[in-house]
Amino acid sequence: MKQIIPGLHTFTNLIVGRVYLIEDPDGLTLIDASIPPSAPKILKQIESLGRKPTEVKRILMTHAHPDHHGNLPLLQKATGAQIIASAQEKPVLEGKKMIDRPDPATLTGLSRHIRMPDTLLPAVAVDRVIEDGDRIETMGGLQAIFTPGHSPGHMAYWQPEKRVLFCGDVIFHMTGLTLPFAMATVDMAQNKKSIQRIAQLNPEIVCFGHGHPLTQDATHALRTFAQKHIF
Repeated sequence: MKQIIPGLHTFTNLIVGRVYLIEDPDGLTLIDASIPPSAPKILKQIESLGRKPTEVKRILMTHAHPDHHGNLPLLQKATGAQIIASAQEKPVLEGKKMIDRPDPATLTGLSRHIRMPDTLLPAVAVDRVIEDGDRIETMGGLQAIFTPGHSPGHMAYWQPEKRVLFCGDVIFHMTGLTLPFAMATVDMAQNKKSIQRIAQLNPEIVCFGHGHPLTQDATHALRTFAQKHIF
């Protein structure tokens, strides 16, 4: 477990997919859920803070891909948390719809030859559907920011007073800032529009679905990256 700022942590030693923990007076909030082998690590690290898994009140989903959803059934069972997601991601999270994939004709290079498999996720009931601009009762009020492209109903989350942005997979931060993998992104042009939107928020901290949080010169880095992807 690593603290980003007081009350905000990221889990360590997960195989893939970053998960964040927010501490509030009334309980805990998770953002995303990683993959199934990570559940024991997540629960153990929650306990390392002197907290109980049952203190997790809500799990916010950025989108319904296996590396963000895989642990969700286990974590929901262990915590009893409310699951929160967008309307577009709800049927995928509930196992009623296959994960959307990009049209191969829109891909180039190696990505055109890599077809993601048909995937139906293990069903988890979504308790609350959120829309663009909705506020969630955590971290003093997180605002849902509709950022489609990587998936049809992708949501980022924004804390305007603390200037903290959870951008999910709109941007990766593995080897610098990069676009998400094209073969797993339904509409890259739309994703680039979402990049322009979040760049205008002027965040001081950006928390990614893949890669370490950006805590220095975040606004400059994000705007510079967005400028490269205006079309």
